[in-house]
Amino acid sequence: MSDDLDAPNHADHVPAADAPHGGRAALTRLRGAVARRPMPWAVGAFVAVLVLGSGGAAAIAAATTPGAGRPVTGVTAASGASRSAPPATRSATPTPTPTVAARPVPTDPAGPTAIGTCSVAGAASAAGLGQFEGVVVDAATGETLFDRSGGTPARTGSVMKTLTTATALADLGAGYRIPTTVVSEGGGTVAIVGHGDPTLSAGGATVYPGAPTLVQLAQQVKTTLGSTPVTTIVTDDTYWNDADAWDPTWPVTERTIGYQPEITALMVDGDRASPGLATSPRSTDPVGRAGAMFRTALANAGVVGAASATITKRATTGTTTIAEVQSQPVSTLIGQMIPNSDNTLAEMLARISSKVSGSNGSAASLTGVYRAALSTYGIDASAITIRDGSGESASNAVAPALVAKLMVQVAAGQKGLGVLAQSLPIAGRTGTLAGRFTGANAVAAGKVHAKTGWIDTANTLGGYMDAADGTRLTFAFYALGSSRAAALPALDAITAAVYRCGGKLANS
Repeated sequence: MSDDLDAPNHADHVPAADAPHGGRAALTRLRGAVARRPMPWAVGAFVAVLVLGSGGAAAIAAATTPGAGRPVTGVTAASGASRSAPPATRSATPTPTPTVAARPVPTDPAGPTAIGTCSVAGAASAAGLGQFEGVVVDAATGETLFDRSGGTPARTGSVMKTLTTATALADLGAGYRIPTTVVSEGGGTVAIVGHGDPTLSAGGATVYPGAPTLVQLAQQVKTTLGSTPVTTIVTDDTYWNDADAWDPTWPVTERTIGYQPEITALMVDGDRASPGLATSPRSTDPVGRAGAMFRTALANAGVVGAASATITKRATTGTTTIAEVQSQPVSTLIGQMIPNSDNTLAEMLARISSKVSGSNGSAASLTGVYRAALSTYGIDASAITIRDGSGESASNAVAPALVAKLMVQVAAGQKGLGVLAQSLPIAGRTGTLAGRFTGANAVAAGKVHAKTGWIDTANTLGGYMDAADGTRLTFAFYALGSSRAAALPALDAITAAVYRCGGKLANS
């Protein structure tokens, strides 16, 4: 596959001899006028060159007939570009010096409008992109420079995690910490109550450095109870209903291989069989596993009777908190989730955002929760469909244009979104992009900050870049229906092509 850009199309030049009727006489008058008043005509000739360079065939006729000295305004169409733009118009009042209108800066453009001379058509038509959807936006102006079905909602893969992050920051805030508590019911019964912290650790190896531990909880219980025995341990995961702990659109292999646990409000180490490994098989009963680990921690802390205590799963009736630990702040959790695309953290942040924002924590609530949260960033998310927080479901539907628009604010660090900007993988350097952008595509290494996405039927990429000419661009590219082996180099190639073009990117 070639990584070279398509050469930009040039306007066809119309010779004076082939101009419309009367062209030769007009040319004679033109030469005389230039000889008499060389300076104004030199300026006019410069403007004519600009107009000709933009491919307006009618401009040559205007330049060789009376009225050619009138100013040209609204010149926005480039040769070979398919962007919509108003036609060039003439000023009603002649002025001594012709001028060309400045490039418009739309406040909320509906589509591509700017002049562009650098085409990425070849890279955008690569077979590896499958059914391709993509958008590129000028971050400084908000102008859409490139659009291929960019307004069509589609499955996102883990690019969804950028929306999950934005939702969590809107609903929870960067400093929010997820609690896990222990309450006493009296009569020898204590309950461990989950509120969705998947980083709660048994206390050994963990993929979440700095996480709270069961050891800390157990030591607090021992301090509070002293020699009072424990006969029953309640596990309470009723912060949300775990009836939809597993989305039916998720392949079961996501759990058995170890990418995704059952989504319950109480679990330890993300329910990993090997807590120190990011990808590790998960169980079918995270709450039961957490209860067994908590019992062990209580016994190790010297809590009387804990080793033989009965474990039961239900809502607690206790109201007296005797121990509590908290997760690290959401800002830290985002920094752990985004670079390595941690599905577990994404799902938990989605459900907790639902609860804290006043909904019920269910998967069914997420579409409404995300729409409301994204609206706080000035983004119309009325067309999105959200099945999960990680992007694993093929039933998610988000348009690339929405992702690219969100990334404008991410790149600027607006409304706390700098947390996401700082966490995005960097092409050829960090996270899930560390091994990407090689060969000819290495030109963009270190310059592209983006979230990757991968499910069986989609490979995606969304983020921002500082292009070769210094223009900051945001983008979202979806390769739908093609194999991962074909899609990844194709996505890297179209991204690198856009990097080379920068602000001159054409929508052709």
